[in-house]
Amino acid sequence: MFRNNYDNDAITFSPQGRIFQVEYAQEAVKQGSVVVGIVSKTHVVLAALKRNAEELSSYQKKIIPIDSHYGIALAGLASDARVLSNFMKQQSLASRLNYDRAIPLAEITQRIGDRAQKNTQEYGKRPYGVGLLIAGVDARGPHLFEFQPSGVTQEMIASGIGARSQMARTYLERNLDQFEGSGREELVKHALRALKDSLSQDKELTVDNTSIGIAGVGEDFKLYEGAEISSWLETTFENKADDEETAAPETMEVDS
Repeated sequence: MFRNNYDNDAITFSPQGRIFQVEYAQEAVKQGSVVVGIVSKTHVVLAALKRNAEELSSYQKKIIPIDSHYGIALAGLASDARVLSNFMKQQSLASRLNYDRAIPLAEITQRIGDRAQKNTQEYGKRPYGVGLLIAGVDARGPHLFEFQPSGVTQEMIASGIGARSQMARTYLERNLDQFEGSGREELVKHALRALKDSLSQDKELTVDNTSIGIAGVGEDFKLYEGAEISSWLETTFENKADDEETAAPETMEVDS
């Protein structure tokens, strides 16, 4: 869209103080399929909805393990996520080689935030058109961080980004008090329910279009896909269906 020459590059501010290329990048995040993250005292869970461009293509990868203690979920341009994930892997490896320690989650999040914000200061570059949820466990416990194309990063208790993510965030806000004391299985079920709420009525979560990433205290980050998540899908939504049937009022038959 033409913006009176204020959107030709990422270093020109409009008279209203806006950088339109950053807003375009944020719009790309809103077009990506939804991803959800939740953290408790002991675990952090990522759940993502995968898309395929057509019936003949494979599903896009949405959760990427970075190091043994953390991984990311992406919404937006997968090519930009690949650039950032490679940078994060390099930084994580350098931390282990130079300092013999796993890089803290807050530190790696700040580094990619600085890298993204730098793209709004140098001519010839553009913002990354991807949003990330960074989830893992370091020496200070489980963490969940959200990264935005503008370079803004913030730690979250629960978050959802991508298309129709507001529906998922509504579920997360409604059940926020339950997350802190939840265990591994409860967090997974909450994440799947939030993901399901973001779908249109004609779509369902399946083993093909769903990914789950889990890390915990004393437990490395692991990606679960395919048949590995079938039991979670069955138990989560079978129990929910039973609850709905129980809560439904009985109807009285009236003789005509």
